[in-house]
Amino acid sequence: MPNVSKMAAPLSTSGAGAGLANSWDHLRTIGSPDQWREAGSEDAVAGVQPRMIFEPRNETEVATALRVADNAGLSVIPRGGGTKTMWGNPPARADLILSTVRMNQVIEHAWADLTVSVETGCTIGTLQDALAQHGQQIAVDPLWPEQATIGGILSTNDTGTLRIRYGGLRDLIIGVTIALPDGTLASSGGKVVKNVAGYDLPKLLTGALGTLGVITRAVFRLHPLPQQVRSFTFVARDAADANRLTLAIQDSKLAHTGLQVRFNSGAQPEVDIRFDGTEEGLAAQTETLRKLAAPAIETHSNHDVWHARQHLFGTARPNRSEPWSAASLLSSVALAKEDARPTASTPVDAPPTQDSQPAAIAKFSVLPASIANTCQQVRDLAEPLNVHWSAVVQGTGLGWIRLGPANTNAIQQVLQKLRSQLESAGGSLVVQFRSPEIPEIETWGNPGDALALMLSVKQQLDVRKTLNPGRFVGGI
Repeated sequence: MPNVSKMAAPLSTSGAGAGLANSWDHLRTIGSPDQWREAGSEDAVAGVQPRMIFEPRNETEVATALRVADNAGLSVIPRGGGTKTMWGNPPARADLILSTVRMNQVIEHAWADLTVSVETGCTIGTLQDALAQHGQQIAVDPLWPEQATIGGILSTNDTGTLRIRYGGLRDLIIGVTIALPDGTLASSGGKVVKNVAGYDLPKLLTGALGTLGVITRAVFRLHPLPQQVRSFTFVARDAADANRLTLAIQDSKLAHTGLQVRFNSGAQPEVDIRFDGTEEGLAAQTETLRKLAAPAIETHSNHDVWHARQHLFGTARPNRSEPWSAASLLSSVALAKEDARPTASTPVDAPPTQDSQPAAIAKFSVLPASIANTCQQVRDLAEPLNVHWSAVVQGTGLGWIRLGPANTNAIQQVLQKLRSQLESAGGSLVVQFRSPEIPEIETWGNPGDALALMLSVKQQLDVRKTLNPGRFVGGI
């Protein structure tokens, strides 16, 4: 039997035949008036305008609101910090935004067991600061930590560069509670790292873009904060050399916590590698890396300085020039709302304005050995069309590409041809953002044989397609 417990929400709702106006009146009896407001233009989700915003204070209010909305045929869009509302397809409809901003408490930090239970409206930055008081962390470094919430990073599976060392969010989450559209609260997993076998609801919900249920709380396994962190950048002669170094690092005994290659039109690629640990351990890692990199890579004099600093969520934060993650690519085009603008401490610039030039961001996945070939494919497609491009690719083959500024039809053409080439080789490409003036292009690409199973799971958990309708793969 699946390891799932169910608790019914207490409120009995009116039948499906109730009028829409009555349904909205019924919804607004949940919580207090200050938790409700009419949605403004800044609340639009990928260009689709919702009607109302509700900010529940607890799981029961979440479940009750979902039950009423589901019975009334209203669509519900879960939202955390609002940093990734442009990701995915535009919703087929958007009636109610269910915001988790008031559900922001660290429920229990069992520091001796290296676990934490947290409400999913808590930002990752706030949680990491709390964990750091005991010298611990969730080993993730997602985009915009001061705004991105636990529920948001789980729904979008935004792990960051630490994944290469500690695994992704599916490896770190050990328990979850979700509110289903029928008002059921379902819990799976537990508070210990070793759980009994059963249906793995935490992994199912991670990366589902809020289409199966609203995550209300999560339990994570933790790791100690490193004593020191060192990072280094090498400038490669070309993409092939950068790829060779990346593969050599992956095949070595180096215990790196970050590895990526950065490409930019007309510039030499740069390879970033990061370590953490003790002073003695870092010294040994440094020497091994120098010997490994020497045959193929030219060391850039401006970067030939190792520097110790605290981890991203420790007492000291890196400055905005740090090259890590896709933040530099996503900086000026990924945020859609003024009130979600990152603070000065995050490596992200302001969101786009109406005067922004057309651009697109795509996330892709290839084999690590294909990083250089993929870079060449992008160059061959983009440069003849005068499309500026840049990319950052992790050592695992997961990467992001930014196209633009350029002619809007040219950007669309590059995306379509690149997707076709990558999919034919077993890779994938997801369009995470495109300027509105760029002709429409399918967001997710070909889902393959998995679509039938995904549709079946959606049908089991969200019969009326209440949650984020149409936003996920295959119109789920």
